[in-house]
Amino acid sequence: MAISHSLFQHAVDALRRVLPCDKPADAALSAFFRDNPKLGQQDRHFIAESVFAVLRRHALLSALTAPQATPKRLLIASLVRVRGHNLRELSDALTEAEQKWAGELKALDPELTLAERAELPDWVVSAMQQDGGLDDEAVLTLGRAMQHPAPLDLRANTIKTRREDALNELTALGIPAEFTPLSPFGLRVKGKPALTRMPLFTNGMVEVQDEGSQLLGLLLAPRRGEMVVDFCAGAGGKTLLLGAMMASTGRLYAFDISEKRLANLKPRLARSGLSNVHPQLLASEKDARIKRLAGKIDRVLVDAPCSGLGTLRRNPDLKFRQSPDSVAQLNATQANILNAAAALVKPGGRLVYATCSLLPAENDAIIDAFLASHPEFSELNAEALLAEQRVTLATGSRLRLNPAQHNTDGFFAVALGRNPA
Repeated sequence: MAISHSLFQHAVDALRRVLPCDKPADAALSAFFRDNPKLGQQDRHFIAESVFAVLRRHALLSALTAPQATPKRLLIASLVRVRGHNLRELSDALTEAEQKWAGELKALDPELTLAERAELPDWVVSAMQQDGGLDDEAVLTLGRAMQHPAPLDLRANTIKTRREDALNELTALGIPAEFTPLSPFGLRVKGKPALTRMPLFTNGMVEVQDEGSQLLGLLLAPRRGEMVVDFCAGAGGKTLLLGAMMASTGRLYAFDISEKRLANLKPRLARSGLSNVHPQLLASEKDARIKRLAGKIDRVLVDAPCSGLGTLRRNPDLKFRQSPDSVAQLNATQANILNAAAALVKPGGRLVYATCSLLPAENDAIIDAFLASHPEFSELNAEALLAEQRVTLATGSRLRLNPAQHNTDGFFAVALGRNPA
């Protein structure tokens, strides 16, 4: 694909807007596209992929372009070294001097630290090694897995369709897809088709949801007629899964403190066909509505606010926007939310704590502290619980998913049972 000077310049401008990383990259890109409405779908795709390629391989590209790692030079280095464009394709976009420099880039082999090769911040690598017990090879394997874009996973909405029928419809539309290897509801689609325009999506028969996220619902395993709470529901991906697993019976509360996130749930809920979901906007984890439900809930899911470092394939800018200080603040929030959610669980009920983080400080440390101060809860075996849902996964007592091993986002989850009265 020959790249025009105009398209190249738009990509540079988009990268310049995203690179401060003071806001989510997808939000900054969306604003850029709103400001440039004449860009076609193919051009937008090229620009987005180019920007995210720079974010994913920023350490390598910075070393290649040092000491002048400008957005333009970073983009050229990415197109040549990461995205595999040849100089002929770039001839209209670059000056003669830039083409000469781009040709020289191919032979460069900068010396990189372990953290730079893994494309992770030093403090994240230290936490993985010191607290998580990973050796250099494991860090590098994980880091390299997160340098590639994530696949597009869907969840078949069993209220409206069977997974087999959804797969057949995708195939009929010429969209290559297959069953996900772990989740019984999951479909993995090749490429990036315009799903949101398809009846399969607009009629609520499928939702976009990473396979790892689907496994969290299977770990909670809500049953028909139960009282269930999704404590940090957000835009409701897991809420909709739980509602379908309950066959739209019982009562499912979707709690969140963000009015905007719950507003994003409304159209998804309308598509889903579920009638058992009750969104509730909370002031905080101490909201009076929580106290009224204390000790009455069968199953509670806490998908806690976290650093999101398990989602770097989708959100590579997070590694620039998180820090040890921000994680420490999150740890306090995580502990408070877990304590509040635990009060809802009735004797004999189940609580699942989950994050999309790979940091022990957000995962094992939170659970270990909780169990030490809550003798009324016992840890359940995640591997055995998933086996009951016909998911075969050698995970041990605590669920740990990562892109290198499972081709999912990075997830951590623990199931806790409240001891019978």
